[in-house]
Amino acid sequence: MVEFSVRKRLHSFSGEMSLEVEMQIAEGELVSLYGRSGAGKTSILRMLAGLMEPDEGYIAVHGRVWLDTRRGINLRPQKRRTGFVFQDYALFPNMSVRENLLFALLPGQDPGIVEELMEMVELTELQDQKPRLLSGGQQQRVALARALVQRPPLLMLDEPLSALDYEMRLKLQAYLLRLHRQYGLTTLLVSHDLPEVLKMADRALVLEGGKVVREGKPRDVLNVAV
Repeated sequence: MVEFSVRKRLHSFSGEMSLEVEMQIAEGELVSLYGRSGAGKTSILRMLAGLMEPDEGYIAVHGRVWLDTRRGINLRPQKRRTGFVFQDYALFPNMSVRENLLFALLPGQDPGIVEELMEMVELTELQDQKPRLLSGGQQQRVALARALVQRPPLLMLDEPLSALDYEMRLKLQAYLLRLHRQYGLTTLLVSHDLPEVLKMADRALVLEGGKVVREGKPRDVLNVAV
């Protein structure tokens, strides 16, 4: 279970905004954050990852407290070990596919997970290539595999497929769902793409102005969100 309850004063393109969000995500669930730009979706991911500190709040993941401002608890990002996949891939350009994944290993971790993930996302034949020689879809598969090397308790996807063409998006959606189910991941997806949310998410949270205004099954809440 992911427990998240935070308050944070944010500066958005439309001025100051108070983000006040409480949510719970069951272990193994895939939940989508859906809403307009500036609604606070990425800020939620950044606070979960420890890259942004809320003004006050509480975050616990699978029984472990990551943040409790009242008790002065705030684990560093490295201690939280979230898997974070961005739209821009963020790969090391001087490293091969295999080296990008090996770099993510924890000290003493079995490197066999790298072989397993490369096979899962069909990168084995490309393992010696540098990112600049890969297509956008291939680079995103590397970014996804790298995010899973440490078997993170929480996978966060920030518009990971928005820069890809339609056919590649469909293929990557299939990869994401397969990995989510096979590894029993708890996944939080930010997406502006309605069909993507309807296809992938178990539950959707609709954000407006830093608040969750609707939540439930995607088909139930998103038909009035667009």
